Amino acid sequence: MINVLVVDDELPAVEELAFLLGKDERVGKILRATSGSDALKALASAPVDAVFLDIHMPAVSGLDIARAIAGSSRPPAVVFVTADEDHALDAFELAAVDYLLKPVRAERLSRCVGRISELRDGGAAPEMITVDQGGTTRMIRRDDVTYVQAQGDYARLHTAEASYLIRVPLADLEQQWADAGFIRTHRSYLVALKHVTSMKLAADGPSVTVAGAGLPISRRHLPTVREKLEATRIRPNT
Repeated sequence: MINVLVVDDELPAVEELAFLLGKDERVGKILRATSGSDALKALASAPVDAVFLDIHMPAVSGLDIARAIAGSSRPPAVVFVTADEDHALDAFELAAVDYLLKPVRAERLSRCVGRISELRDGGAAPEMITVDQGGTTRMIRRDDVTYVQAQGDYARLHTAEASYLIRVPLADLEQQWADAGFIRTHRSYLVALKHVTSMKLAADGPSVTVAGAGLPISRRHLPTVREKLEATRIRPNT
C-alpha cells in the first residue's frame, strides 16, 4: 500500500484529490495538509511514500516543500498538482514523478499511482522530454508516447492526451529510443512496442494498431515488426 500526503491551501481541493486517491486500492493512508508549514510538520511526524503538492500556496509553496524534502535520506515521490503549466521545468529539476493539471482526472491519477508503485518497487526514474506547446514549455514522460510521426525535419510525438512537435528527425529518434522499446514500422512512423494492441495482414497492406490508431507497416519493416511482436508472445512452459 502507498501512503500519501495531499497538500493544497484550498480544503475542497484537498478533499477532492483525497477522495479520488481513496478509490484506488493501491493507496493506503491519506494524510492532508492545507498549508506548506502543516505539510512539513506532517512529513516530520509520519513519513509517506508520495506527496501530492499544489504549487501556488502562500508563505511556503509546493516548490519550497519539494526542495526541503529533496535532501532527506529517503525522500517521498513528489507529484505536483496545479492549474497551470508554468512550473513544468521547475518540477523536472526537482525530479518530480509527475505533473498533474487540475481538474485531475481519475484515469490520469491512476497512471500516476502506478508510476509511484513502480518507483517504490525499485523501478527506474522516468525519462522526461521537454516539449513546447502554444508558447508553453512542458515536460512529458517518454513512456507516455504511443507513437511518433515524421513531419519533415520534425517529429510529432503522440500521447493519450495530445501531440507535440519537436525539432528532431524521426531517424534520430529511432536510434536514440531503440533501447526504450520503440521500433520503426514505416518511413513515417516509430511506435512504442508496449502500446501495440494488434497487427493485421490485409490485402491493402499490413498495419499495426497503436493506442487506437491504425498505422501502416512497410514491407521493408514487416519482418522486424513481426519478430519483435513474436518475442513478446507468452508461451507455455516446456
